Amino acid sequence: MSEQVRSHDELSDDEVIGAASLLLAQRGHRQAAALMLDATSVRIERYTVHEDSMSFSYDREYQEVILELEPHLIHNTGYLLKDIKSAFETVGAGCERSIEDVQIREVIPRVGPNWRDQLVRELKGGQQTNQARKIRLEPRHPMEDGLHFTNEWEHRVYLVLKEHQARLPHNDSIGIMPLGALRVPGHTFEPDFLITFRGRVGVIEVDGPHHKGRASADRSRDRLFKHAGVRDVDRLCVEDSTTKEEVEKFVIDFLKHLVG
Repeated sequence: MSEQVRSHDELSDDEVIGAASLLLAQRGHRQAAALMLDATSVRIERYTVHEDSMSFSYDREYQEVILELEPHLIHNTGYLLKDIKSAFETVGAGCERSIEDVQIREVIPRVGPNWRDQLVRELKGGQQTNQARKIRLEPRHPMEDGLHFTNEWEHRVYLVLKEHQARLPHNDSIGIMPLGALRVPGHTFEPDFLITFRGRVGVIEVDGPHHKGRASADRSRDRLFKHAGVRDVDRLCVEDSTTKEEVEKFVIDFLKHLVG
């Protein structure tokens, strides 16, 4: 007996949120997809409004997505709302749900009778936070040396970079920063790898198969990196670099151009 497939209009709120998040990742909107994971909570709220016209009146329901974020994540997320709203509208249309808006709200701190002590600790420095977002677009995202990677392609590039690092002398080595948040005028980006070598800074982007059709956006992003002092930006297409030897050649060429 074949398994019965549910229709899209039977999706739960959590499934709608999950479908929209995956759609963001598939569209290449990685920062917006990562924001869905970083959110303390994501929920869909329903509202009923009464509409009046000259001939009749009726009650209409609409839905709104609420993302709650910690204060250190909420800064400069407004430009991601357009992509997130588009994804929810697409999923909502597919399951006959009127999702009309997405709102980002700040998480309200939990306080108790000793809130003054909490405030003193916060004013003295509070908790240290990592500027990099917690990229976890895959259920089992790769990890190495306490570092997170979006996918296996990035992990493989990291292993090649790490091997190259080990072959260099300690006083002439490279620094490897995967998925570190980088602020440039008007945007906060997360390059796949920020590389330091001999006083120079470069960026390596690992482009997967879903990256097609984004050449114009990539050029604009690369230009912003260079205007902010990044000496070289290079892109490794995983479809053209299927062997470790090809990745090693890419890394060697990248470092040569970075300090050349």
